[in-house]
Amino acid sequence: PPMRHSIVINLGDQLEVITNGKYKSVEHRVIAQTDGTRMSIASFYNPGSDAVIYPAPTLVEKEAEEKNQVYPKFVFEDYMKLYAGLKFQPKEPRFEAMKAVETNISLGPIATA
Repeated sequence: PPMRHSIVINLGDQLEVITNGKYKSVEHRVIAQTDGTRMSIASFYNPGSDAVIYPAPTLVEKEAEEKNQVYPKFVFEDYMKLYAGLKFQPKEPRFEAMKAVETNISLGPIATA
């Protein structure tokens, strides 16, 4: 359980993919305390619907000895369409389903400044 008077930040599936599994998205769960009140504020930050989500190349290169790119490359809108039908199920089948529809997208240079 979270520490008293703390802020909890839950990472979403896209950050799990971008970090190639280094950080895991969490299953949403609510723990209500019987001895007090609780305040929850949901704030979502999503990429554009045409954003291509994939593991960061530098993380894949660093982890090449341990494991390769674990997650598929996909367009965010395609993932959200799949998520709408599977949102109350475990996340692993969603990633597996995205592998089946992995998009062959050529990526230009990534802006860094």
